[in-house]
Amino acid sequence: MSSREAGRSRGWAILVVVSLLLYGFAAQAFEAPRDPDEYFFQDTFGNFDEELALAREQGKRGILVFFELTECPFCHRMRETVLNRPEVQDWYRERFLIFAVDIEGETEVTDFQGATMTAKDFAFRVNHIRATPVFMFYDLEGAAVVRYTGVTRDADEFLWLGEFVADNHYQSTKFTRFKRAKQAERKASQQTQ
Repeated sequence: MSSREAGRSRGWAILVVVSLLLYGFAAQAFEAPRDPDEYFFQDTFGNFDEELALAREQGKRGILVFFELTECPFCHRMRETVLNRPEVQDWYRERFLIFAVDIEGETEVTDFQGATMTAKDFAFRVNHIRATPVFMFYDLEGAAVVRYTGVTRDADEFLWLGEFVADNHYQSTKFTRFKRAKQAERKASQQTQ
């Protein structure tokens, strides 16, 4: 083999290795969506008082309840565009216990104070849910600390919402201000690149 042929072979080998590396990085950056019912929400018997004790045991920051309606297009949008994202699922599960509640459900649940009722009553009477989706965050004492009604623009905004709660920013500012600050940070970061 001449040195010219050897150079070509080496060039092809380098090209193949670089292509495989780039493919690997791209695959990691764009993980396939995962089923939110399996990877985002946790199973529950509907006893939120017991779930609260479990959250404390596991060192979680609180509990997130997703109030939804089966026919709700906005709930469906959140499930299909945000809650199915592996980075969202992993981040939230590390910090919160997460449960879905059907606001028309007849399933029996026990609220954070130990009172038993239907899921529908838990949604309407206890939490005053009138529109969906609603993301209700509860602290480790069972007190509702943040309520977010509607869809988020994207996964980043939903992650910011989680950070807003997990790091107790809600105690000193509104989510709208927090979100604006995060958007400004992202914009400044993109301009320096």
